[in-house]
Amino acid sequence: MRMGPSMAWICPLQPAQNDRAFHRPRSAVRGSAFPAARLHYTLHRMVGPAPICHYLQPHPEERAMSDHVVTSQLNAIFQPSSIAVVGASTRAGTVGNDLFRNLLFNEFNGPVYPVNPKANNVLGVHAYPDLPSVPGEVDLAVLIVPAAAVLQVVDQAIAKGVKSLVVISAGFKETGGKGAELERQLRDKVRAAKIPLIGPNCLGVINTDPAVRMNAAFGRKMPGPGNLAFLSQSGALCTSVLDYAEERHMGFSKFISFGNKADINEIDLLEYLAKDPTTDVIAMYLEDISDGRRFIETVGKIFWETHKPMLCLKSGRTPEGAKAVSSHTGSLAGSDAVYDALLVQSGVQRVDTISELFDSAALYCNQPLPRGNRVAIITNAGGPGIMATDSAVRFGLKLAELSPATQEKLKAALPPTASLRNPVDVIGDARADRYQAAVQTVLEDDQVDMGMVILTPQSMTEVEETAAGIPDAVRGIKKPVVCAFMGAKDVAAGVDILRQAGIPNYPFPEDGMRSLAAAERLVALQEIPRREMRLFQDLDVEKAKSLIAKALDGQDKRYLTQSECRPLLECYGLPLLRSAVVQTADEAADAAKSFGTPIVMKVMSEDVVHKFDAGGVLLNIRGPEEAANAFQKITQNVGKAVPGARIQGMLIEEMAGKGAEVILGASRDSQFGPLMMFGLGGTLVEVLKDVSFRLAPMWRISAERMVRQIRSFKVLDGFRGSPPSDVDAIVDTLLRLSEMVCNHPEISELDINPLIVHAQGEGCSVADSRVMLRKP
Repeated sequence: MRMGPSMAWICPLQPAQNDRAFHRPRSAVRGSAFPAARLHYTLHRMVGPAPICHYLQPHPEERAMSDHVVTSQLNAIFQPSSIAVVGASTRAGTVGNDLFRNLLFNEFNGPVYPVNPKANNVLGVHAYPDLPSVPGEVDLAVLIVPAAAVLQVVDQAIAKGVKSLVVISAGFKETGGKGAELERQLRDKVRAAKIPLIGPNCLGVINTDPAVRMNAAFGRKMPGPGNLAFLSQSGALCTSVLDYAEERHMGFSKFISFGNKADINEIDLLEYLAKDPTTDVIAMYLEDISDGRRFIETVGKIFWETHKPMLCLKSGRTPEGAKAVSSHTGSLAGSDAVYDALLVQSGVQRVDTISELFDSAALYCNQPLPRGNRVAIITNAGGPGIMATDSAVRFGLKLAELSPATQEKLKAALPPTASLRNPVDVIGDARADRYQAAVQTVLEDDQVDMGMVILTPQSMTEVEETAAGIPDAVRGIKKPVVCAFMGAKDVAAGVDILRQAGIPNYPFPEDGMRSLAAAERLVALQEIPRREMRLFQDLDVEKAKSLIAKALDGQDKRYLTQSECRPLLECYGLPLLRSAVVQTADEAADAAKSFGTPIVMKVMSEDVVHKFDAGGVLLNIRGPEEAANAFQKITQNVGKAVPGARIQGMLIEEMAGKGAEVILGASRDSQFGPLMMFGLGGTLVEVLKDVSFRLAPMWRISAERMVRQIRSFKVLDGFRGSPPSDVDAIVDTLLRLSEMVCNHPEISELDINPLIVHAQGEGCSVADSRVMLRKP
């Protein structure tokens, strides 16, 4: 939101003279019969953790951002007793006029002071030439002035003792160069003065609490009160959201556009909203996150202590331009994977669209959360019932099996042609009474955790009467119920009735099922047991540091071959196979003889990253003669695939026992630090992309959920007669790797691919590994 050059504003250098305040009753504010130049309108208030890695510490500027922010200080922004609008304008259609009008005519419960050196009054309220001229205390100053004038106004605010600031003005960091420097100076000033600031480059803030009624934003609408808080980095998006929410009869407790977040950021706001008694659900639009580690710790604590649902639309899912990486993990772990991990570990549900965000918010704000994942469907049309069933299964819900008693009750209430099994088809000629009986009977069944009511508008359908009967049918039943009144114009009146009664309606069954499934996942997340951080006692951290220092030896980066990785992995107790390094075919033959078991031979070369692709790995080699031939074969293969490759020898390992192949990895994000990866292993990992991510360090429960999150987990859980894999061994290995990458910032990328996971109780084996070291 940029202010156009047409906005008239001159920062005054001299104080105003003869300040006088005149008061009039609230009922007179909308009229213009009084001499506006002598009026000053006053409204009176109605009512008076986890360990942190050293390299994951926030940048000093980010840390300073929140040191002075406490709830009482943010109250000056959201519950001010008085507001000054610096840059209030007399010209209709300007930001300064619209914002002041919103404060005035939405009846903010306190004095509102317009500050404009070129006007005697703004909308009939006495105007002041500058902040020092405003009589009395000012809790909140809203700045709508050119960027170049902001610092001078902030100096005035500090001198006057203003308690908080909202800077609407654009022209700061978002413009780069000089704007970024101006924003830095602004941040330094307010932090030194310990004055919380929202913005710059924002729409403003709204508090619908009847005791406050503050609309300090320049949107077109004042939303109604509600229990949903919304915060957004994008001001333009906010105006659309206000309009969208109004159509859905959704109100807000707080509505916050925080723009460039020079001072107050999303974490500060979430901390405040966690303690806000009028906020039960939090929705947010974010373009970036200021401090990943603090976000996880703070927001995770909020979620697991308050159980307030938090929804996030994080933009930027598409990856940035491809960059050269040397590991599977690096190629799979784009910036969006970091945010996915960050939000999951914080208890925040990520959505893909604004529509999905408000679909879930409507459910969380108005309905109880489900006790399980069994859903019942009541419909007057077979096709939509099948659509709902398919989407329920697709989103991870189960179709509830209705009890015989429930089916007997339905048999008495429905015609013979009706379906008494789930989905319950009340038939196309169903009127309101039949719907009401079916909904109540089905939702009272103890084997049902949630319900969806589908209505297609047919000639005999009583749309409005049916909508009015559903709230009566579910009254006293503490289970979530959603509707899918399909259509638009024909069902509009019924949809309006449902939404006013607090029952979410979705245009199609799939949207409602997605929201019910999200609610079920939310409950599962809330019920996660106490999180524990496992600290291993058998690690040799100092030896690992020494190995890394020796390997780098003054270089900026160094790729470690598998044999070079082994001593490092041994320091962290990873399950390694018996091995030997050989330089000649004769040595390979001798090693094979001494092993006495089938072996694997792998090329050792910094120039060969993907050994299988280069023909640098041969399996199931038996006996000395095969070993000698394998040595020659690999040498020839690599010479053809990677001409000029420097071969340091061959690594011989015993063949691992039977098991599933998985990949464990780590990469390092420049902002958030180490990122762990898990998925099915092998050469197709980058094609299948069935992987999950978490930021390190991890709680044990995070590692467990990370393993179970992949789509193909059934392969590890026992598939087609194979025994279940040792998932505990995977979790243990993930946590050891997590601790390793936290302790050693030189580890830039790491792959263990594959890790062979044996049957439950038999552990796992590292079959191949690679590490990229970089000087931090």
